[in-house]
Amino acid sequence: MRRGDRTGRGRVVLVTAGAACAVALALSGCSDEQTALTTPDGKTISTSTTRVAEVNIVSADRDYARTCLAPTAVDDARADAARIVVTDPALLDDLCALGLGPRVTAVTAAPGSIPAYLGPQLTAVPTIGTSPDAAAVRSAAPDLVLTTAQTAGSAGAFTGTRSVTIPAGDWRSRFQSVADAVGRSDEARRLLGEFDTEATKTGRRMHAAHTQVSLVRFTADAEKIAGTGSFAGQILAQVGVQRPASQRGAEGFTVTDADFTDADADLIYVSFEGEGGLEHGKQVLLSDRWLDMGAPTWKRVLSVDDEVWYGGDGLAAAWLVLNDIKGSLNGNS
Repeated sequence: MRRGDRTGRGRVVLVTAGAACAVALALSGCSDEQTALTTPDGKTISTSTTRVAEVNIVSADRDYARTCLAPTAVDDARADAARIVVTDPALLDDLCALGLGPRVTAVTAAPGSIPAYLGPQLTAVPTIGTSPDAAAVRSAAPDLVLTTAQTAGSAGAFTGTRSVTIPAGDWRSRFQSVADAVGRSDEARRLLGEFDTEATKTGRRMHAAHTQVSLVRFTADAEKIAGTGSFAGQILAQVGVQRPASQRGAEGFTVTDADFTDADADLIYVSFEGEGGLEHGKQVLLSDRWLDMGAPTWKRVLSVDDEVWYGGDGLAAAWLVLNDIKGSLNGNS
């Protein structure tokens, strides 16, 4: 699809200190202590990226160290696992939401497979590969191994350790299954109830039913509309936000020349799949075709974290998305 860029409008604003920072997937700030700007009393001044292609980034200064919730109480202390190994990184969000992140001693996955939004508590956990050696197994020393049908092979390395396979299902049922496995069934129901209550309250307070929101994800070579069945789509629906008529199906679709304006709405949340998506997205966001649509004209386009809104798929990520909605549904570019 050809889209003409408006010269001079395509500058990405990066608030940085010292040497320029590379734009990370999460569009986070620099962290070089030697070049960081400080106040006279020595406190570091935030250097977060706040805009991309003239679009404000939602929660640009988010502290992922605060993603995980408070520790939850066990139903029966006699069955409480002090050390947990996880074979599927997707289960980490559930443990994070249950406040059990500090108990995870290893993840049988490749380095870099732990989502950044889970924060330093979990991204610092050793990733020991899908076929861990004896030394890694001894170091992990779990009381419990949580696995899935797809990753159950990795659990075999922990012979003699109690292992629980979490059944496939949506993010809510998976959370409950993980909670059941770690003896926190009641707490899981309480936490889901708290989230549901807050989502409903948010919708009422923000008059969400009167706003139509479009979800656009940029890949390296395309623009995709996320359907109502996507993780972000589910949270928006729970809040009561409406979607444009063309976006009310569970499955998403790729925008073409013929239906490019299907991306328009009262508000557009955009995100970028990797650095390729970021580069392509910047070009589209600054093109005449995009800027002539309603939401861009009204400065009603906002950028969100793709990993959280679409890759999170858990209660911890759901809270991040909900908080993003709270702070941005009535916002502007």
